[in-house]
This record gives sequence, structure tokens and C-alpha cells, in this order.
Amino acid sequence: MSKIKLPVRTPRIDMTPMVDLFMLLLTFFMLTTTFRPQEAVQVDTPSSISETTTPEHNVITVYIAKDNRVFFNVDDGLDTSQHVRRKVLEGVSKQLRVAFTPLQIKKFVTQASFGMPIDKVPAWIDMQDPKERDKMQTGIPIDSTNNQLAMWILYARQANQEAKVAIKGDNDADYKVVKRVLDILQDYKVNQFNLTTTLQKVEVKLDK
Repeated sequence: MSKIKLPVRTPRIDMTPMVDLFMLLLTFFMLTTTFRPQEAVQVDTPSSISETTTPEHNVITVYIAKDNRVFFNVDDGLDTSQHVRRKVLEGVSKQLRVAFTPLQIKKFVTQASFGMPIDKVPAWIDMQDPKERDKMQTGIPIDSTNNQLAMWILYARQANQEAKVAIKGDNDADYKVVKRVLDILQDYKVNQFNLTTTLQKVEVKLDK
């Protein structure tokens, strides 16, 4: 008696639902993702042998450009419902008596670092031309008679007590400006801070 051979069928997987799911996820991420705004200044940081990395959140950053302009930035932390940037702007504007509209405050929250006197910030927020916005970045005043950087640091620490301070200075920045920033931090009891350097590890060897 002859045996009947059943036809061998190659298994087939219907990928249509998987493609639909992929497109749904891609659309979701495209609609919900917010791009990180570009920093106001490019800083060529020095090298070091440190392997400690700066945290991505809860950071107060002071930038020092190679032409000695000072910039400031603070993030909203892990819990954005605390509205850290909004509280900082409202505190500094009230202290220095500069008015902001609700729309300007909303736009400020989405910005990155900035460097200018507080009275120029409203016009900087409203400015649409990128080149004109860059021209307005003249640096935050740090002199003893008009120390606005101290106000930004003070209210940033009040708004987020968990925030760490990081100084990102250019390799060619004047040491006197760096020391002035350090003095301002110490005046406000900030004795622990990070000095941001390049990711490349450089070891210095001394010949005997």
C-alpha cells in the first residue's frame, strides 16, 4: 500500500499589522518629540583626566566664551511640572523690575542658554531673525555694580534646590573672568560645582 505524502507548506507570517504598528509609533514620536534648542555660544572646553560626566538634568550652567562673554542656562529638571525656568525668570524680572508678557514667559521656557542684560531679554525673545538674536547676545553683566548673574544663580537655586552648578569655560577665556564667576558662586554659598571639560582623556607625564 502506497503512502500519501502531504504537501509541505512554508510558514508565512503576515507583517501587515507590524508595519501598521511601526507607523503608529513613528507618528507618535514625531508629534511628541521636542528638539533641544541650540546653545547660544560654542565653547571650546579644555582637556582633563577626569572621567566624571555632567548630569543631563537638574543643572545650572554658566558659559564663558573665549571673548569673555558670560551666558546662563538652567533646565526644568526631571519633573517639568515644577516649571523651574518660569519661576527663575519671574523671580529675576521682579527683582530687577523688568516686565514680561505671559507669551514671552512661555517662549522663554523653551529657549536654551542666553547672555544679555535682563532688560534686553524681552526683545530677544520676540526677535525672529536668528542673526539679530545673535547680535543681542552681549553677555550677562557680572561687575560689582550690576551683577545680574548673581540674580540668575540665586533664583535658579531657589527654584530647584537639587540642581548642580556647572561652569563651561572656553580654553581661551580670560582667567580673571573665570575667577569672577567663581567668586559670585562662593558669595552665594555655592562651593561645589563642576568644571566642564572635553570627553577626551589627556594624561600628563613628567619625565624624570
